[in-house]
Amino acid sequence: MKTITICSSAHFYRQVVDTEEQLIDMGYSVIIPSNAKVMKESGDFDVTHYQTWFQDANDYHKKTKLMSDHFDEIARGDVTLILNYEKRGIANYIGGNVLMEMAVAFYLKKPIVVLNDLPKDSAYLEELMGVNPIILNGDISLLPAKLKS
Repeated sequence: MKTITICSSAHFYRQVVDTEEQLIDMGYSVIIPSNAKVMKESGDFDVTHYQTWFQDANDYHKKTKLMSDHFDEIARGDVTLILNYEKRGIANYIGGNVLMEMAVAFYLKKPIVVLNDLPKDSAYLEELMGVNPIILNGDISLLPAKLKS
């Protein structure tokens, strides 16, 4: 059984939880970001309640820990799945943090799968293309076939 580590903007953690359930139903083991677990348990998916470092710079240690812990989760997984949806008017958004997660997966030679197309206007489209992602074009059911090829 393959283990899939999901990465996404925190704004998409409700979709992360939904996708986790779909993947489990498909027979995968799934790792989601720790804050997504907290949101799932509390039912509170308002990102501003968790990103306290924007109000208090002394809280950036929390962001550092979240990043480091999820990098470890990427290492534990077999496949890295990027969930990218529209955010603030940007289609297929992939932000800086997810780009770093993709870089970790790339360095560790983990397959990188992206749910939707890459954001064409991204300042780092070259880097996104350079990690050779598998694009699912919005269809999670294509994952098993794409991983075999």
